[in-house]
Amino acid sequence: MINRIRTLGSRDDLTHWIALVVICFGQLMIVLDATIVNVALPSIERDLGFGEADLTWVVNAYAIAYAGFVLLAGRLGDLVGRKRVFLAGVVLFTLASAACGLAASPAMLITARFVQGVGGALSSGVIIAMIVTGFPEARQRAQAMSVFAFTIAGGGSLGLLAGGFLTQAVSWHWVFFINLPIGLATLLAGLKVIGADRGQGLGRGVDVIGSILVTAGLMLGVYAIVTAAANGWASAHTAGFGAASILILAGFLWLQTRRRNPIMPLRILRIRSLAGASAARGLLATGMFTTFFLGAIYLQQVLGLTALQTGLAFLPFTLGLGLLSLGVTARLVGRFGARRVVLPGLLLVAAALSLHATAGPDTEYFPRLFIAYSLFGFGAGLAVMPLTLLAMSEVPAEDAGLAAGISNVALQVGAALGLAVIGSVAAAAGYQAAFVIAAGVVGLALTVVLVVPRAPRPHVVATVDAEDDAALQVAA
Repeated sequence: MINRIRTLGSRDDLTHWIALVVICFGQLMIVLDATIVNVALPSIERDLGFGEADLTWVVNAYAIAYAGFVLLAGRLGDLVGRKRVFLAGVVLFTLASAACGLAASPAMLITARFVQGVGGALSSGVIIAMIVTGFPEARQRAQAMSVFAFTIAGGGSLGLLAGGFLTQAVSWHWVFFINLPIGLATLLAGLKVIGADRGQGLGRGVDVIGSILVTAGLMLGVYAIVTAAANGWASAHTAGFGAASILILAGFLWLQTRRRNPIMPLRILRIRSLAGASAARGLLATGMFTTFFLGAIYLQQVLGLTALQTGLAFLPFTLGLGLLSLGVTARLVGRFGARRVVLPGLLLVAAALSLHATAGPDTEYFPRLFIAYSLFGFGAGLAVMPLTLLAMSEVPAEDAGLAAGISNVALQVGAALGLAVIGSVAAAAGYQAAFVIAAGVVGLALTVVLVVPRAPRPHVVATVDAEDDAALQVAA
């Protein structure tokens, strides 16, 4: 990446790349936290005296808050400025991390995790929009998205490794305290190097009711999903909260048709590339999170690996993803187009999940699981960044934050729903069946990408010259 920075011609270009590094550090903190906590859960349960049923709320509280606020965060970035929203999220996430590390009771930890989720939503909800609008030239945007994709996917496996090391070497408190220096450095650097953006302003008023409805509807929906395994998918609890979520979101959509300044202009839902690529991202998230979470449980509980060994087992994934993120995927997208690069990536992820499904209690890590995690890394490296480009390829600049929020909601809901369903399958029918279903879900993502229609001329997020516009049309 340093070589890429040196090749840029202007001081403004250099500033944009330095800002990207800062933004990605903020995202790395959030992604690390998403996986690092799972490794520490057994220690947290023992030290704080969690009941077995209550321990899941260490994860669920974060997921509910994040999913509920991420779309609102994206739109707030459009209105009041993305730098402000990003840095506010970094501050909130960092302070909540300190509270998590200092937690002396289950209630305190769960509350702090909820606040962490809000902070994570504010920060990550605007990052894609910041990258898309900060890199209007197609080639540089693909390179920037490669760095961002590596941060997301690579940070997941790094979190498993760091979680195992910190939990074994120090204590579970440090899986949260590690966020403090990262958050502080991101805040100080962000204040200096991230360019200020004024946003569209709040002069026409804010759709307060719409904001409340969409946040409440998403939170209730994710709550119904993450508690379904404990209460039963056909239970009155799951059906009731699921129905309430649908009704509230339906009311929100109706309200948006009546507002002069809606929080989510419904015109954005007519952008087929955004809808299709976001759906594919959500389906891919099911496969990826299945590998991270169920794979980690399988490695520890079935194969008997330690937390640190589990983190090391995912290194082929990180290395494969990192190799493609060093510009390989960006060059492939420039030559063949995003759609043609996504398809083999999804095929490789589905193959990795299928191979994992053949593993049993007596399976050695090498070669089968080593190959599976290698394929997983190469597949993610080919699929994650181009899917993001596809999702944003036709979005107008003024709606970039909202579009990023929609794509992030699809990702979060897909991950939550997928983990809940596949986790239930794993408990009832075993890990093999769970990984088979996950492979099928990724196959469905491939189908979605195939049927997303091509737009005759995409709406670009910034003014570009003729050569760059042609490149964007290829990417779309």
